[in-house]
Amino acid sequence: MKKYSLAFSFLAVSCVLAFFSCKKINEATELGGDLIPAVDNVNTFQVELDAKTSNHIFFNDSTRVNYTDAVALGHITDPEFGTTHANFDFNIVPNTLGTYPFINRTNLTIDSVVLSLAYAGGYGDTANGTQTVNVFEISQSAAFRADTLYKYADPNSDFPTTGGQLGSATFQVSHLKDSFRIVRPGDTTTAVNVLRIRLNTALGQRFAQYDTSSTSPSGGFAKDSIFRTLFKGLSIQSVSAGNVLTYWNLSDLARTKLSVYFKAVNNSDTTKSVVDFTHAVNGQSNYINRQHSTNVSSGGSDKLYIQSTPGSYASIIFPGLDTLKNKVIHRAEIIASVVPSAGSSLFTPPTQLLLDRVNKTRDTAFILHNDLSPGIDGSVNFASFGGNLRWDNTYRFTITRHVQDIITRHEPNDSLRLYAPLRSILFASNLGVKIQIPVIPHAAEGRVVLAGGNNTDPNLRLRLRIIYSNL
Repeated sequence: MKKYSLAFSFLAVSCVLAFFSCKKINEATELGGDLIPAVDNVNTFQVELDAKTSNHIFFNDSTRVNYTDAVALGHITDPEFGTTHANFDFNIVPNTLGTYPFINRTNLTIDSVVLSLAYAGGYGDTANGTQTVNVFEISQSAAFRADTLYKYADPNSDFPTTGGQLGSATFQVSHLKDSFRIVRPGDTTTAVNVLRIRLNTALGQRFAQYDTSSTSPSGGFAKDSIFRTLFKGLSIQSVSAGNVLTYWNLSDLARTKLSVYFKAVNNSDTTKSVVDFTHAVNGQSNYINRQHSTNVSSGGSDKLYIQSTPGSYASIIFPGLDTLKNKVIHRAEIIASVVPSAGSSLFTPPTQLLLDRVNKTRDTAFILHNDLSPGIDGSVNFASFGGNLRWDNTYRFTITRHVQDIITRHEPNDSLRLYAPLRSILFASNLGVKIQIPVIPHAAEGRVVLAGGNNTDPNLRLRLRIIYSNL
């Protein structure tokens, strides 16, 4: 009987040891796809290094509005991060040039003028949020140009307007996905994800007075450059309500356009038609005004406030790397945990964060090219590097080679920057050039609170986990 008891005890201990051994292997493997030895504290060890962290605001965010960017519009009040307000401006040009499009200038009636905007998504209270938007004409004296890319964070890109309101619309964001019919002369189509705003018919009458002569002061239908000297463009402004940002694709020429519906009479024959104007060339701005709460600019040792472009970032440094002796680094991973925050049910986290390195003079930002290696075309793959929001409510970054270089090659232990840019331009040392890295889909979409390096919960605080072997 004792023999059986002894055998059973031995089997039970063996099973327990096997379970914990397998658990170590699984945990190590979960860190990434590499072949990582199990932590046995004989040949392979694990250490977690504390981080010194702080919050910062991008006061001079240089991100510029590209032609194909979906522009933001609206107003949100975030109890954790503060308020955000967004307006956008853009030019339009005639689809028809060199030919007078209104058929007959003398017997012409403008029936209606409609601005259509292609909806590209929303952020915030997209289920119940209601927006009111107003349309104005950009002032002819405004410094608004088609050859300039404007910054999201520059208040000067919210250009002055002239005259009264051209039109207005109030809508529930969730209804933008509803389909509806658009009746045009000789054509009826079904549209979805389009906002239509009726404008003052006087604008159509004004356009109808333009001619096709390149030497005429009214030659708006001769060249698009002449048209822009006569009409700078449209300013789309949101009221300070709704708790939602909407995004609009101005380069979708099929759905974003200004349409002038008219009747022309010629020898008792009446023709109904439409003239379209689209955003066919550069000339767009999207001023996003952030009024940050005190949380965002506070110390950041306990909590980190990451707000997407144009917003805020966290700086991180691991002092322990300076004293870590030469070792073989099997895996080095930053673990950043999401912590609860007010309003997070509406204002969700970014799906992807970016980690880069800033030199001590803070004049250059570098991609961690050994771990997030760009191809010769400048493209990057986040799959092995990480930075996406995981199922366990963490963001994780693999920086194994970066840590190995600090320990063995004595590369500088520079400050790391954690943020959610629309895109970032970083220097790639392996290529010797700067590359552009797209990260999140839309400006001002996403914010998150992370546990800082001095968070009271050791299981949540931001840390660097290293699996290594001694030499």
